[in-house]
Amino acid sequence: MSATHDTLPAHLQAVHDARRFSRYLCRMLDSQPWLDEALAASIDGPVDARRMEAFIAAREAALGGPDAALRPALRQLRIWVLCHLIVRDLCRSAPLAEVTETMTVLAEVAVRHAHDVLRAALVERYGLPLSPTGWEQELLVIGMGKLGGRELNVSSDIDLIFIYPEDGDTGGNKVISNYEFFERLGKQLIQALAEVTEHGQVFRVDMRLRPNGESGPLVCSFDMLENYFVTQGREWERYAWIKARVMLGERWSELRNIARPFVFRKYLDFGAINAMRDLHAQIRREVARRDRANNVKLGPGGIREIEFIAQVFQLIRGGRDTALQIRPTLGALALLPERGILSADAVRELSAAYDFLRRLEHRLQYLDDAQTHELPASEADQALIAQAMGFAGHAALSAALDAHRAVVSRHFDAVFGDPSDEDHSLDATWAGAEDVDSVVTALGELGYRHPRNGAERLASIHASARYRQLPNNIKSRFDALIPRIVEAAIATPGPDDTLARCLDLMEAIGRRGAYFALLQQYPQALRRVADLMSASRWGAQFLTRHPLLLDEMLDARNLETAPDWTAFRASLEAELAGCEPDMERQMDVMREQHHAQVFRLLTQDIAGLLTVEKLADHLSELADIMLDLTLPRCWSRIRIRHRDEPAFAVISYGKLGGKELGYASDLDIVFLYDDDAPEAAEVYARLAQRTNTWLSSQTAAGQLFETDLRLRPNGESGMIAVSLEAFRKYQLESAWVWEHQALTRARFSAGDRAIGEAFERIRDEVLRLPRELDALRTEVLAMRRKMRDAHAGKDAERFDLKHDRGGLIDVEFLIQYLVLGHSHAHPRLTGNLGNIALLRIAGELGLIPAELAAACADSYRELRRLQHRQRLNDLPSRIPPDEAEAARAPVIALWRHVFDE
Repeated sequence: MSATHDTLPAHLQAVHDARRFSRYLCRMLDSQPWLDEALAASIDGPVDARRMEAFIAAREAALGGPDAALRPALRQLRIWVLCHLIVRDLCRSAPLAEVTETMTVLAEVAVRHAHDVLRAALVERYGLPLSPTGWEQELLVIGMGKLGGRELNVSSDIDLIFIYPEDGDTGGNKVISNYEFFERLGKQLIQALAEVTEHGQVFRVDMRLRPNGESGPLVCSFDMLENYFVTQGREWERYAWIKARVMLGERWSELRNIARPFVFRKYLDFGAINAMRDLHAQIRREVARRDRANNVKLGPGGIREIEFIAQVFQLIRGGRDTALQIRPTLGALALLPERGILSADAVRELSAAYDFLRRLEHRLQYLDDAQTHELPASEADQALIAQAMGFAGHAALSAALDAHRAVVSRHFDAVFGDPSDEDHSLDATWAGAEDVDSVVTALGELGYRHPRNGAERLASIHASARYRQLPNNIKSRFDALIPRIVEAAIATPGPDDTLARCLDLMEAIGRRGAYFALLQQYPQALRRVADLMSASRWGAQFLTRHPLLLDEMLDARNLETAPDWTAFRASLEAELAGCEPDMERQMDVMREQHHAQVFRLLTQDIAGLLTVEKLADHLSELADIMLDLTLPRCWSRIRIRHRDEPAFAVISYGKLGGKELGYASDLDIVFLYDDDAPEAAEVYARLAQRTNTWLSSQTAAGQLFETDLRLRPNGESGMIAVSLEAFRKYQLESAWVWEHQALTRARFSAGDRAIGEAFERIRDEVLRLPRELDALRTEVLAMRRKMRDAHAGKDAERFDLKHDRGGLIDVEFLIQYLVLGHSHAHPRLTGNLGNIALLRIAGELGLIPAELAAACADSYRELRRLQHRQRLNDLPSRIPPDEAEAARAPVIALWRHVFDE
């Protein structure tokens, strides 16, 4: 290095500049004569696995083969790669991603090469390790921590776990068990990497993350690992296993299937927040004990806090949102804004802090190749680190560092802060809940209208065996929530009903501490729950049946965002594909997603953002999507299929057919097929039955829909799936008038579009048949009287919105009569446009007075609104007559005009 600074070649200039900030680089350049040339050849770009393997091969050729070269070759490889990164990073040629990826690749190449050399020697001595059935066994090497996440720092140790699939013995002359074989291989692999020789070491190896830690066996089988997860796995191990990645071994998918249920719960696991809060508190205590406030990894606002923020949401949601099952910290953070979990600004700030802290961490380690995360104590080293980071001095670096750490701490506290840490003014009221009179006084002072009802309910819960037997960690959350529920309920219009419904929810979620943790962690969610419970009894019951939906209360955007059904369908279809071949999970996913969408519509409905008509359109479209996604899943499970795609369609009638679906409406559906194959009738009957079962079965996630198949030809005695031709023949030759009435509100919903189009042609043909009006009137009136008689005498003091004179069914019968009686002359009436549009068309055609048609349409809207109001609060459809008097009048007038009654 005798040349002047200005005349050095570019690569030597880079090395010269980097030497100032790395004593390790200086030592290596001075002690390794080959390093100058190696750096000159590589410094212009990244080093990949291929170049590392070529480096090892060249050393093997020079040193006499794989066995002799194993240790020196790997150690020299590390010297070259680390010095290469030091120069490129300090000269601003390598971004953070290149540094961490290169170190990760170095670890992969070193582990793989050492494993292959050492295994070959063991196989030569003991033979291949075999399962009892003769299958060759392998060692699966799992990279954990930053190695698993491809985020390895430059002086890191590597966290490994060794797993093998099955117990058995080796097949050589000298037989040992598979356990002994892989234990010897594991010990030799650790030694090959971690032993300190005259060339240093490759990596320190940490095996403490294995089952049972340092006291556990060095290697374990699949069965042993699975049993450990089920019986002994701890919360912090779930956090660690997020980043687990198989570096060696073909049977990685089997291992993944063992680990995934342990790491990622099927439900939303908000209990992970408390578990990780406790883990972080332990780390903070250790940092304080060792006086490590200046530790950029473990100190306040450090790297670990950013990792915790990303990983807690992976633990909470990863079981349901598989996209979150990724390992890199920055990658996980980047997914959070689109899910409404963190803001885009928060993620930008955390990502910038992560980049800054990791680059600072590397510069601390470049000094002496020490695994340190501590800011240096000496002023000289402080100045070096500041300059290496691009700052004029230590003060400027400290200011920037403090700013980043403050940002991280703020976001960390927002995620992990415990809102229930503070005492609540009603804690004593709940603690003394069994003293009913004092609670009555407290609730009365708060403003409850029926305080004794609430007090007795609270006392009953407090005295119950179920409450007393709750585990302590869940009971403490329950105790923290009850006072806050009492407070939230009083802020709603009907506090007594709200409190009762909220307590129903609390009892329903019982021992599911994750739900308590959610409500405890997010007070805004608790307030929204109270508002929902107040606004809708049906909504309260729906949430109580499906508490998984509590997650929907976290994001206020659900109140405002209109559904994007195209995107929803694509997303759900991809999720279902990812669940193959787990049919049970697919059924649960469809139910969970359907319930979530219904719940989002409910919140928008309660907020007044949807008309009854728009709500029905959304619910009907959602049902169509569910039907259309169900068919291919059911078809794929028909064992004997004579074609790739079924010639099969679902026809909807009634509420779904008329696109007037409500929250709890059942589906009136008919299954049609068009297939000449001899086995078609049997195959499609099986498909229809399976589809119906898929839709209506109760699973752990609930039910999709109640279904009614009685509108098929010949009703309950008819075939469950009907050929298109048989359907046409029945409609033209055998169907009753009421069946043609039902056909006015029928449409294609799912399946083969060609069959759907053929059905529409048949429907049009049948509706346009010429009919004798007097005979039709007689039939329609007879059916109406029959229905009215069936509902007569039930609370005659109140008006039944659906069945009484001037109610919804009268409007529907009027329109059905007009469609059947006049479509042959006026084809416009055959369109499945909805009752309001058909009334308007009938008025325009002069079939009924236009003004009366418009008034009747307004009545229909109002009657549906009143019916919807009743259903939202789970009330019967009978209301005081004066509430509907104005709406009934036009309907009765039109009925008299049309039927002369």
